[in-house]
Amino acid sequence: MTELVDRTIAALRANHDTLATLVPGVPDAALTGPSGASEWTVAQALSHLGSGAEITIKPIATAAGLPVEVEDNQAVWARWDASSPVEQAAGFIEHDTRLVELLEGLTAEQRADLRIDMGFLPEPVPLVVALGMRLNEVAAHAWDVRVGLDPQAGLDPDSAELLLELYAGPLGFLLGFAAKPDQLSEEARVAVPGGGIVVTEAVSVVTDLSDPTATFEGPAEAAARLLTGRLKPEFTPEGVQVTGNVSLDDLRKVFPGY
Repeated sequence: MTELVDRTIAALRANHDTLATLVPGVPDAALTGPSGASEWTVAQALSHLGSGAEITIKPIATAAGLPVEVEDNQAVWARWDASSPVEQAAGFIEHDTRLVELLEGLTAEQRADLRIDMGFLPEPVPLVVALGMRLNEVAAHAWDVRVGLDPQAGLDPDSAELLLELYAGPLGFLLGFAAKPDQLSEEARVAVPGGGIVVTEAVSVVTDLSDPTATFEGPAEAAARLLTGRLKPEFTPEGVQVTGNVSLDDLRKVFPGY
């Protein structure tokens, strides 16, 4: 599991570096343009990531025995919402840098043993769960930012493959909140790069699928975006399709996104 933690921290660093390089060169007018998230501008997507970094660092620092500033989440969100688009973009880089650097500084023992009180889950979770949830958010919203500036942008390939693995393991429970299996009239076992998506009364991701009823033809990044509702027709690469007992449009209904 420590190896999975290490890879997740590396993926968070990669996404951070991509945005930290991109964002300072974004014209102010583009910050208020649409992002891949239908209800957010580019700046608002960065604000969500920045406030998320500020909130996420608190329970991890607390578990690691490090000092942390205490501020109510509602106050954090209100402060970010009141900031200008330029301030939101700069604030993302500042706070995400702090989070990534803290994670990179964790010892091997901490990476293996820390349990994180997320505040909204029934009990403290292993570090890999907390980091996986952050990567799930960062990869999706980093794409929201990038596709708002480049309609051909895809999800970071390494993050996509890692997320599919995490969904098949410690992040599987998230599918119970986000997916809508009742949108299909029959069960489906869809082969995707590295495994499969199984839709019955519930939804699961598996790393091995021997008897698919359908096949997703396309890269892992597109499959990962499907799970977060980010494979809408206008953002679907040429050649991506689903053949078998369900269609890509059927699966889009199962994964409406967030």
